[in-house]
Amino acid sequence: MTRQDRTQAAYEAAVMHFVQGETMESIARRLSVSRSTVSRLISEAKDIGLVRVTVHPPQAAASELQNSIAEMFDVRVKVVPVPFGVNETRRLNAVAQVAAIMVSNLMKPDTIIGVAWGNTVAALVDHLVPRPARGSIAVQLNGAANASTTGVPYAGALMEEFGKAFGSDIQYFSVPAFFDYTQTRDALWRERSINSVRETQKKADIALFGIGSMTSKSPSLVYSGGYLSPDEIRELREDGVVGDICTVLLRGDGSWEDLEINSRASGPTPTDLKQIPQRIGVVSGTDKIAATVAALRAGVITDLVIDENSAELLYALVQRAQQVTA
Repeated sequence: MTRQDRTQAAYEAAVMHFVQGETMESIARRLSVSRSTVSRLISEAKDIGLVRVTVHPPQAAASELQNSIAEMFDVRVKVVPVPFGVNETRRLNAVAQVAAIMVSNLMKPDTIIGVAWGNTVAALVDHLVPRPARGSIAVQLNGAANASTTGVPYAGALMEEFGKAFGSDIQYFSVPAFFDYTQTRDALWRERSINSVRETQKKADIALFGIGSMTSKSPSLVYSGGYLSPDEIRELREDGVVGDICTVLLRGDGSWEDLEINSRASGPTPTDLKQIPQRIGVVSGTDKIAATVAALRAGVITDLVIDENSAELLYALVQRAQQVTA
């Protein structure tokens, strides 16, 4: 093996180990070498500068960020440290694990938790910690149907995980994510079966949701799953919309009331959400920062779980905005 080949092999082994999280055995099989060779390759990667390790006091940076963001927006914050260079899948997994433990610890007998479907919550439910919560209810907060799908299998599967983990009764919300007409929504809200679910939503002790982003590299399902037409998305962007909470659209400044589409949305408005005592927003990915700031400005979050890189960017972005307006 030439020196160049050796360096390339060291780089590949380091990426698989530190970025992709693979074991020594897995890397050895993929590179067709022994486990000891993998260990030496990783050591060489460190020695020649392909891998850089930063050491700081445990949680020091994260704790400082938590306090700063908490003070800015009067929320409780949990910043999740992530390894340098981690990929988006592992970042989401780390944030989802922390949020799932938080939610699991909150589930007590007779607790009502409102759950909004989305990619982040889908990752979170895989990490729920089973514990009995007799009399608890998990209620779906927003409809999932669109012109091409009922949304029931996707949203239903997420809700069922709460039943499995906590023995919760499940209340589904089998309506469109967005109605075609405001009048249709208003009429359906008067139906007893639908109104019963909405009454349970209002009684929730906890709301759990991710942050939908219009600018994400991996677009939120609201914008990629056929819920909005290309023309609607273009018009919303032109109107300053940056994302959504529970399929209710928000502008960058947190405003939402005068957006016509929100009169047809099935999810709880920020005003509705604020009636729920604890509202957990879960964020993974720096391309969701604009939407996260909008949600914080709208006052819909009481507890923010966010990865460290995104928290740093959020803090810097808000600080710059404050300096400009000062």
